[in-house]
Amino acid sequence: MNDSPSPDFEPLTRPQILVAMGVTAVVLMIVSKLWLRFGSVQLLPLYWNPEQAALGVALSLAITLASSLLYRLWGAYRESAQFYLNLAISPLAWLDLVWLGLLPGMSEELLFRGVMLPAIGLNPLGLVLSSVLFGILHISGRNQWAYTTWATIVG
Repeated sequence: MNDSPSPDFEPLTRPQILVAMGVTAVVLMIVSKLWLRFGSVQLLPLYWNPEQAALGVALSLAITLASSLLYRLWGAYRESAQFYLNLAISPLAWLDLVWLGLLPGMSEELLFRGVMLPAIGLNPLGLVLSSVLFGILHISGRNQWAYTTWATIVG
C-alpha cells in the first residue's frame, strides 16, 4: 500500500484546499439557486423533529462505523481514503476540518437532497440518480473508484 499521493496529483496546500472548498460550495449553491429559480421544483420543507434528528444522528454513526469497517477490510477503499487524507485533509488545521464538514456538505445537501431529489422525484429512481451524481462529484482521480463507490452508496 502506498500512502503518498499518486504521480497524477501533487499534494495540495492549505490555501488551495480552502479555496477549492469555498469555490465548490459557491458553485453548488449557484446551481441550486438557478435550478430553483428556473425549474419547477420547490425545496423540501425543513422542520425540527426530535425523532428524526435522533434517526439522523444514528444514521451518521452507522455510516461512520461502516466506513471504518470498510477501511479495515477493503484494501481498495483504504488506499482511496488514504490518498484523499494525504491529498486534501493532512494540510488542514482542526478548525478547517469543521469548515470542510459544514460548508461543502451544506451546499451538497441543498443541491442533491433539497433540489435535485424533489425535481427528479421522491422515488427509488430519483434516489438512485441523485446518489450516482453525488458519487460522480466525489471522483478525485482515476484510481479512486472505491471512494466514489462509497460516496454513491451513502449518497
